[in-house]
Amino acid sequence: MRVAVVRFPGSNCDLDAVAAMRSIAGLSPELVWHESDKLGRYDAVVLPGGFSFGDYLRAGSIAARSPAMSTIRRMADRGTPILGVCNGFQILVEAGLLPGALLRNSSLKFVCDWVNLRVDSPRTPFTLLAQEGQVLRMPIAHGEGRYYAADDEMRALERGRRIVFRYSDEYGKAVAGSNPTGASRNVAGISNEQGNVVGLMPHPERACDPLFSPSGSVDGRLIFASLLEGAT
Repeated sequence: MRVAVVRFPGSNCDLDAVAAMRSIAGLSPELVWHESDKLGRYDAVVLPGGFSFGDYLRAGSIAARSPAMSTIRRMADRGTPILGVCNGFQILVEAGLLPGALLRNSSLKFVCDWVNLRVDSPRTPFTLLAQEGQVLRMPIAHGEGRYYAADDEMRALERGRRIVFRYSDEYGKAVAGSNPTGASRNVAGISNEQGNVVGLMPHPERACDPLFSPSGSVDGRLIFASLLEGAT
């Protein structure tokens, strides 16, 4: 399965995403420059974390107008799996592919930590191998990751089971103390109506090798392995 990892000026998790997916037999990730017109040949797309275009104006706002995004919109409409991680999530929101907004953390500080993440929707291409209610362990690293949506949008997300991940405690309870950024209703990741476009703030590519995890977590592998599962 060929996966495009789109590189923007300022991306810094692109190589991590490539390395994580190369560790899973059957996935063939390739770096693709954001001005490329070759995206349509890939089976899936990952928008990695980082600081695209220096996060000037707002995080993800300039990258959302990048040439690659026109192709990604068409691919999304066709049902192609699209994943946005951290800055990639911000880009998807700024591009209108996902609803809501990602605001400054409630602490007004950059937060870098490991968090618990409850899977609320195992029906996306990136959660097929998860169980509903399963708790994953992954890191976050962002200053503008507080998810917000108006009440009507949030109700629509709830009704459509489009909230894919919530911050939780180790037992899967989405309590205030487990919410590191003040995100509305502990939301850490959502999908579009079709379910093929998913954005999340935590970094699965940084939880694929036990050597780089303080708890030995490789829960991020589930995200990428699910992608392959859906293609077979």
